[in-house]
Amino acid sequence: MRGFTFQLTMAVLLCVAGIVLIFSGFWVSPTGEIDNSVLIAFGEISTFAGALFGVDYTYKVRRK
Repeated sequence: MRGFTFQLTMAVLLCVAGIVLIFSGFWVSPTGEIDNSVLIAFGEISTFAGALFGVDYTYKVRRK
């Protein structure tokens, strides 16, 4: 059960971090260090990874 809790926590954190980065890509003015497209791309990747963790967790719980 401990692995499931860790996996679910990571899924939620990745989704939240991804969503925050996606929205911050719209609000942060380019300062020359990080472009908005980089923030948005990383946010999408994090959200997708979190979603995959969540789907895997759901199927593992349903299987038991």
